Amino acid sequence: MTMPAFRLERPRSLADAVSILATHGPDAMILAGGTDVVPNLQMKLFSPRVLVDIKPLAKNAQLASIDWSPANGLRIGALATLTSICESPLIREKFPVLAAAVATIAGPLQRNMGTVGGNLCLETRCQWYNQSDFWRKSLGGCLKKDGPICHVAPGGKFCWAAWSGDSAPALLTLDAEIEITGPQGARRLPLAQFYKNDGMDRIALGRDELLTAVHVPARMAGRRGNYHKLRVRNSIDYPLAGVAVSMHVDSRGICRDARLALTAVNPAPLLVKEACEWLAGQPASPELIDRVAQQAIRTAKPLTTSGSTPVYRRDMVRVFTRRALEESWRSADGK
Repeated sequence: MTMPAFRLERPRSLADAVSILATHGPDAMILAGGTDVVPNLQMKLFSPRVLVDIKPLAKNAQLASIDWSPANGLRIGALATLTSICESPLIREKFPVLAAAVATIAGPLQRNMGTVGGNLCLETRCQWYNQSDFWRKSLGGCLKKDGPICHVAPGGKFCWAAWSGDSAPALLTLDAEIEITGPQGARRLPLAQFYKNDGMDRIALGRDELLTAVHVPARMAGRRGNYHKLRVRNSIDYPLAGVAVSMHVDSRGICRDARLALTAVNPAPLLVKEACEWLAGQPASPELIDRVAQQAIRTAKPLTTSGSTPVYRRDMVRVFTRRALEESWRSADGK
């Protein structure tokens, strides 16, 4: 599959990149690791006139470094590779849910190239959308690309393409914020507000803006956590469902704080908001874990996709939630 014609721009600075994006607007597209953008270009999902390659900006330490301090917490530059994150001793020790989630992304080659910023800005996915140009045209397109209907839910005008990233749910459980840079300077935004839960209009990022860093507050360091992922091929595939959990459990086995987030079962990665309220101040019990797992099912809205049925994906959300909570409690109390 060939890519559409475009002009390649390689900005020399962050300010230069912002200027190029502001000049070309919707005709420009950002390229970092390229593990998501290049296949999408090959399938003619996008036809930008200008491709802005920001990977060389990784020479700027602020854009690719992983920094920690008790005062400021964790800061990860958006161009930090996925490999550098999942192999970081600091992140493995202090933020295990993030290390576990990132380690499941694709394969080693893709993690070596892919960046955390790119992973947080992935395109939503759908079995009717992520196909060749010829295949889509034979079907008449879809809401997300050149068509009038959503083939997942034909009766409506809402795009149900699923968010299928792995780092986002882990970072949601850590109350992460993102740093966005545009013509007006830098701004911070809670990661939970970055996602719009709309398959087409997926993220709150302007055409003249770049995601430049991820911030995790220091109070989240040391929490136990893990990530469970369903996929067709365990070696490389996108998630069909994913569950991330991070918890603070005291020496008596009482949960003091917890977060639970889902991915690949909605048009956005989502926190199960009731989990924090229900788990706080409670010891582990089968009844409590089952109650939270049932609420996770209610939050998940998996629809038809290749490789599994909605019923199976919903059931695996329940199973993964139970496993993640049980494992987090066990690892927290040392049992």
